[in-house]
Amino acid sequence: MKTLLLKNGSIVDGTGKKAFTGHVLIHEDRIRSVMENGNLPEADTVIDAAGKVIAPGFIDMHSHSDWVLPNEDHDLATKCLPEQGVTTIIGGNCGFSPAPISGNMRQLLGSSHFKLMNDRPLDYGWNCFEEYLDRIEKARPIINTAHQVGHASLRLGMAELHQQALSKDEINGCSKALEQSFEEGACGLSFGLGYEPGMYSSLAELETFCRVAASADKPVTVHLKALSRMSPTYPPFYVKSHNVRALKEMIAIARKTGVRLQVSHLIFVGRNSWPTAETCLRIIEDERTNGLDIKFDAFPYTFGNTTINAVFPYWFLSRLPQAYQSRWARKILKAELALGFKLVGFSFRDFQVMDAGLDKWQDLNGYRVTDIARQWGISCFDTVLKLSEESQGQTVVLFHSYSGEPGKEKVLDDVLKNDLCLIETDALTRYGGSPNPAALGTFPRILGQYVRKRKLFSIENAICRMTADSAERFDIKDRGVLAAGKKADVVIFDPETIDETPANGHLPAGRPKGIVHVFINGQHAVQNGEYLKEIRAGEVIRI
Repeated sequence: MKTLLLKNGSIVDGTGKKAFTGHVLIHEDRIRSVMENGNLPEADTVIDAAGKVIAPGFIDMHSHSDWVLPNEDHDLATKCLPEQGVTTIIGGNCGFSPAPISGNMRQLLGSSHFKLMNDRPLDYGWNCFEEYLDRIEKARPIINTAHQVGHASLRLGMAELHQQALSKDEINGCSKALEQSFEEGACGLSFGLGYEPGMYSSLAELETFCRVAASADKPVTVHLKALSRMSPTYPPFYVKSHNVRALKEMIAIARKTGVRLQVSHLIFVGRNSWPTAETCLRIIEDERTNGLDIKFDAFPYTFGNTTINAVFPYWFLSRLPQAYQSRWARKILKAELALGFKLVGFSFRDFQVMDAGLDKWQDLNGYRVTDIARQWGISCFDTVLKLSEESQGQTVVLFHSYSGEPGKEKVLDDVLKNDLCLIETDALTRYGGSPNPAALGTFPRILGQYVRKRKLFSIENAICRMTADSAERFDIKDRGVLAAGKKADVVIFDPETIDETPANGHLPAGRPKGIVHVFINGQHAVQNGEYLKEIRAGEVIRI
């Protein structure tokens, strides 16, 4: 196809400008013109978009599909993204990026945390960041992809996994590797401070990394040290809200270093954490008003994906697998979880199995821990330990009570309707198991539930924060807006029907409704809502 005309659609161009009826002319991989009226030009292919919206392809600004993209068959796991209108993802989030890889890092890649990211084995046949990007190009990605470099990956490349601060020489080594990754195309630096080893990093260490990013004019995204009112990352005697403290710490570092700060998945985990949302939003807004370049991102669900081991304190994790059989360890753990759940506002019912991690247990996918406990005739506590032990930590769960629950979603609403909020999936895209509904329906849910049905914000505002604002955040110059000269990443959808197809109890979510066509770099990638097999139109974006 040389020229393509999309005519008579309602054009929402990504800038926030009011929608208008018009036409988009595409030549090869770029937009040639966007016309509001006048004579229609000739084209090799014409699609009549009357009654439909023509918008820039959506940008998932916080993705974890970067661990899947190097696989030749990654389309099997990631086709759900273009099918919901996503044409570009930002990878390398939460401190963990697949590159660079040192000899020390290579020894750790068999750990459960990295298997969480990818349920198919990778050969990790690269070393530096540039070689990783080259590998994705060789795999011919189905979507565009830009990548951050992860602080945890750099750190693990210099030192064994431990609970100690880095030495001066190790920090210098990390800084050089970070600088090299930026030179080789990384679009930002990410922190995962709620995980090992990021949680053990001193504020001085984080400041050093941020100074390197600021010097390279790259943004920093951060999974905060705490996402709930109480957490294992601060001393238990610190009684003030841990998530508020974590936010203030990163803001102080951003102020000192001048780095652009993006707060990853601004969520409030556990029912007792929801009241802290107003404080955190006010802090961010005040900092933005006072000149700090700060924004945040979120997904439109009251749950998120994680590993079954996420509930275990680090003293227990460090003693695995022996701790599973230790009567003393189990007794202490049971008491700690009971207290922690009470303080934060959790329950075992909040855990829903996405992927049990073992072939013999695939029939458990989609069920709550409470349901499985009844089926097995044991306690919920023993059920969690059994899932963890037999799967070696590979059981993946959806953890509910994030910023609300069905019927109580004011906190989530307040987050999503804020103009500083960009849209993300934060979803693991996997080959097996029951999918995270966010991997299939995030952007259609925003447009169906929050725009059309509830009218919490306008379609122009939503699409701007799903496209142009995310592109700007990572200095992606040629995407995110429908304009002459931009890359032809375009989605056509029906504004009257677009929505997710939600999960129903233990039954998984389905392909979303209302996505009609998706074009990636001018190539037709989705037709009538379905990914066109073998279309590999994505590009690696090197910033």
